[in-house]
Amino acid sequence: MNTAPIPAPADEPRWLTDEEQLVWRSYIEAATLLEDHLDRQLQRDAGMPHVYYGLLVKLAESPRRRLRMTELAKYAKITRSRLSHAIARLEKSGWVRREDCPSDKRGQFAVLTDEGHAVLRQTAPGHVAAVRQALFDRLTPEQQKSLGEIMRIVAEGLQPAEAGADLPWLR
Repeated sequence: MNTAPIPAPADEPRWLTDEEQLVWRSYIEAATLLEDHLDRQLQRDAGMPHVYYGLLVKLAESPRRRLRMTELAKYAKITRSRLSHAIARLEKSGWVRREDCPSDKRGQFAVLTDEGHAVLRQTAPGHVAAVRQALFDRLTPEQQKSLGEIMRIVAEGLQPAEAGADLPWLR
């Protein structure tokens, strides 16, 4: 297995080495399987996808259990359209309600209801157990620390600070 990068002409892509290709494919496989594992657990236990659970968690952690829709989209790393659809589904369940923003006629808040908070409290233990079983119980404390550092570096590099960046929550 050749692990040395192959110099490429200026107009050629910088191809992944064999070792980089293995790392990349392992990451994709693990991320896909982990998301599916957590999604299935939450669908089974609470009838909601993983992304909806994340929205409820963020609202529960926010002052007065409410957050501007634009901030919630930014947190979830999803488009405003996808967030609007998710909030509509959560409203139908009675877990979230929308409130108009008094200082901005176009703005809205998403608010976690008491019923939504109760569902979250009921669902959280099973979700935490699924996360532990799938990820943390498989890693040493050193590996956990390394994974956290690596993921922070990747996330920071993918969130440009300049105005006008093409990020999901701005679409």
